[in-house]
Amino acid sequence: MNRKPIFDVVRQLLGRGFRPSDIALLDAAIDRADNDSPVPADLALGEAGRALIRKWEGCARRRSDGRFEAYPDPGSATGEPWTIGWGSTGADIGKGLIWTQAQCDARFDRDIARYVNEVRDAVGDVATTQGQFDALVSFHYNTGAIRKATLTRLHRERRFAEAALEFAKWIYNDGKPLSGLKNRRAEEAALYRA
Repeated sequence: MNRKPIFDVVRQLLGRGFRPSDIALLDAAIDRADNDSPVPADLALGEAGRALIRKWEGCARRRSDGRFEAYPDPGSATGEPWTIGWGSTGADIGKGLIWTQAQCDARFDRDIARYVNEVRDAVGDVATTQGQFDALVSFHYNTGAIRKATLTRLHRERRFAEAALEFAKWIYNDGKPLSGLKNRRAEEAALYRA
């Protein structure tokens, strides 16, 4: 869901910009309102998927005071998107933003809930193993491409061996292959096959 129009209206009503606490409250309210989409209730992110995502996202840019600062995407020529905590991005994240560990963890949990729902919706009623689901959530968390990826179509067609091969095609940032993405996709493909 594109939240920008909602945020723009609320910003106009307030007559000021947002504080980080305002953004968290609005995001939570929108998430609660958007959680009525029909998805299989038995699909949830498992520990292997959560560990994989946290391993590759890291909770980076810890400052000497223990808090975390936003940083530009190191693989992007423009630095976009700005990132903080466990790989969180969005219109509310930019240069100068600083969060506590608790804020990083809360945003990760909220973001994961959204990505889990989007993957549930994308796989539909196809029988999906825990490993497949976890790998797809990790892939989507990193790429945002679950709806357009050939791998999703192949999964929905139950062509699982072919779908597993598709992970290796998502290793580029700004047209360049990155070794970190190669390694992450290899781990996702292995989890998908497990």
